[in-house]
Amino acid sequence: MPLVVRVTHQLRRLIPSVATYSIPSLSLSLSVSEDKSSDMESSRIVEFLKDKSILITGSTGFLAKIFVEKVLRVQPEVKRLFLLVRAADAASANQRVQTEILEKDLFKVLRDKHGDGFHPFVASKLFPVAGDIVREDLGIQDSNLREKLWKEVGIVVNVAATTSFDDRYDVALGINALGAKHILEFARRCVRLEMLLHVSTAYVAGEQSGLILEKKFLMGETLKGGSYLDIEAELRLVDKKKRELRAEYATEEVEKLAMKRLGMMRARHFGWPNTYVCTKAMGEMLLGHLRGDLPLVILRPTIITSVHRDPLPGWIEGTRTIDSVIMGYVKGKIACMFGDLDIVADVVRTRGHGGERDDGDHGGSLESAVGVHLPHGLLREKSDDVLHSGAECVTLLPREPSRGKDGRIIKTRRVPVFRNMTRFRLYMALRYKLPLGVLHLINLLSCGRFARGYNELNRKYKFVMHLVDLYEPYAYFRGCFDDLNMERLRMAMKKDDAEAWMFDFDPKHVDWDDYFYRIHVPGVLKYAFK
Repeated sequence: MPLVVRVTHQLRRLIPSVATYSIPSLSLSLSVSEDKSSDMESSRIVEFLKDKSILITGSTGFLAKIFVEKVLRVQPEVKRLFLLVRAADAASANQRVQTEILEKDLFKVLRDKHGDGFHPFVASKLFPVAGDIVREDLGIQDSNLREKLWKEVGIVVNVAATTSFDDRYDVALGINALGAKHILEFARRCVRLEMLLHVSTAYVAGEQSGLILEKKFLMGETLKGGSYLDIEAELRLVDKKKRELRAEYATEEVEKLAMKRLGMMRARHFGWPNTYVCTKAMGEMLLGHLRGDLPLVILRPTIITSVHRDPLPGWIEGTRTIDSVIMGYVKGKIACMFGDLDIVADVVRTRGHGGERDDGDHGGSLESAVGVHLPHGLLREKSDDVLHSGAECVTLLPREPSRGKDGRIIKTRRVPVFRNMTRFRLYMALRYKLPLGVLHLINLLSCGRFARGYNELNRKYKFVMHLVDLYEPYAYFRGCFDDLNMERLRMAMKKDDAEAWMFDFDPKHVDWDDYFYRIHVPGVLKYAFK
């Protein structure tokens, strides 16, 4: 499985026309030790970040938190980090930044480093901005604040996204597609703009097999031959469906389910397996079509996992894609699994870098994309570079006894793994669906005596099979992400030893067994296990 890596904005001028950056690997954190401080000061990326003002969307999300912490730690002389937060007003935005970002364990190293000066330091560097990416001008109501951002901001990092595979179609379109458009329009008005970095996902490739190149989407391009994706038509379709539902006085829950079903239906109509990747592809299309000569980098990580080293090994927030399986296994709630054990998985470790929701090693790719493209002259005019970020690791479940937060060993048992879906579905039918059918018949014959038990079990079975439907494309994914653009970025960084060490996102430098079993799994059990 490729790990998620951080890439700096300097990647852009690397490719003459259009490039996509693939990062295969698990998310790692960057480490900077005290004895390397002199080297750190000589890094071109660190110097590039000095006195820069950066606008970051999705700032309360997992990846953005890591980016913010990393920048503050390696370059305390950054001028300002403007954090766009979905909030009604400035006070609410500030409260969210305090509770959802600064109070996290991730910032312990920074708190220890600055001591009593921590709060004055972050207050001088972080500027919470109340707004919403789904609205024009990013929903920023204060005209004076908008003018301030347009005059000061030199780098825009768009990490905002809804990553739920089957979110409501209207919500996913608003955030993943139109949100990207709104960011681009806002960035275009920034007079000092040097780069717009957009975090997408490697899985905009859908269910393709073979080599998947780092290339951009053309407007209207789909993964199903003979079809054309008209984003405006999709927006009209959503509006029409919502009007119909409200004319029928549909409840909020009915509307929610209808929007989720519509999203999955439309995604599959165009060749994508789910709403998330389909709308992320739409966002890329809008960026590529509307960018003009605006400097743009699109970063496509694979599956993002926990921090590798600095500032807090194993730190993770929430449950990422593969962690749901780990936690289900540890809790004893998984009786079997499906997937081809011969397929290499793509994950990205977080390495104390920056920036949520898809490939080489992403350990330092966000910072590297920002800091390498520009200082190294990798970003050429009229080009939008695409990078795949990820790395490879083979196994998923713990090999050694796992321990909970209290240090006690968690007992687990071996579970069967089905290498093809036909056998898995047969197993599920015989083990669960058939007994449910029998229970249903008994319930009917007993005049509903077992209705409550049957309905609950049937609900759980349908939910499990829904998850199976969502995850099947990734359990048997046979694509191989080309990471030529990412490799060029790595080569550019190797010219500076201090820089290459501090922002290293080369998956070949990772002991994946050690990372996965001694850092990631324990981190999931410590920070995400409930």
